[in-house]
Amino acid sequence: MNNVKVVSLFCGCGGGDLGMIGGFSYLEKQYANTGIEIIHASDIDVASVETYNHNFQHKAVVCDVIDLTLPKGCADIVIGGFPCQAFSTVNPTKKPHERRNQLFWEMAKIVEQITPKVFIAENVKGFYNLSKGRYFNQAKEEFQKLGYKIYATILDASDFGVPQRRERLFIIGINYSVATPFVFPKPTHGNGGIPKVTLKDVISDIIPPDPKYYFSDKAIQGVKNAKPNMKRALAQDLDSQCLTISSHLAKVSINSRDPVLLVDPAKELYRRFTPREAARIQSFPDTFVFIGSETKAYRQIGNAVPPILMWNLITEILRQVF
Repeated sequence: MNNVKVVSLFCGCGGGDLGMIGGFSYLEKQYANTGIEIIHASDIDVASVETYNHNFQHKAVVCDVIDLTLPKGCADIVIGGFPCQAFSTVNPTKKPHERRNQLFWEMAKIVEQITPKVFIAENVKGFYNLSKGRYFNQAKEEFQKLGYKIYATILDASDFGVPQRRERLFIIGINYSVATPFVFPKPTHGNGGIPKVTLKDVISDIIPPDPKYYFSDKAIQGVKNAKPNMKRALAQDLDSQCLTISSHLAKVSINSRDPVLLVDPAKELYRRFTPREAARIQSFPDTFVFIGSETKAYRQIGNAVPPILMWNLITEILRQVF
């Protein structure tokens, strides 16, 4: 297999790109180097690019995809987890009909410029179903016009060794020049096979050294006083997988749908995850460093594609297509 070149759009802090490249260890398992070369990575968020550039030998650039132009044939794969807030099922202000919220158009523009053999698009599963599939079908038709067979499915990261129940839509476009149909990777964990990774595997100490991670007595009392249908306090089972890690863990509320940890049931002590715990839940190795404030780190972690999930997907793409 020749060296496969990749263009990474909306690269964020590099979770998906780490999975694309491989060559890292997580929970004492080695994820082999794939031989992929990322020739271009970009994101509009400065903090994310700073983190990316701290962790990779190749460098990303701060760039708005709208202003981006790339030469034809420069890459074999284009990957992009285009921003998904407008399609999130938990976003009450979403306006998916606005074209500025439909950045798959910009990804399609780059795919048309480069004409890669494969493209990979990732998004929240809400993009699949919103408005009875209107926006997904719109994107699908656009990519088909550009000459790609479209394969789409929702993958759960916990099925691939990630201690998190994180469901995301993956859209794979295979150029019509490739005759073989694409088949998504089968789960590696669960269903009687390798046991799923649990929170207990990545939470080294349920009692953190810094009290700032604990919720106040006032917050706890608010949950206790709430109406039955409003109570949250979604304490996670350490023997199972975490609920989806979001990008706003720095401001996580105990009275929301966000996952939290119950430290002491008798004392009613709850806390949020530390940034390193959140990164582990996303399957980042501990060697991956997040630059900047904790608030920025939480946002970068929550927006990332779990590296292990991407590694499983890309190894299957390489095996079937290249």
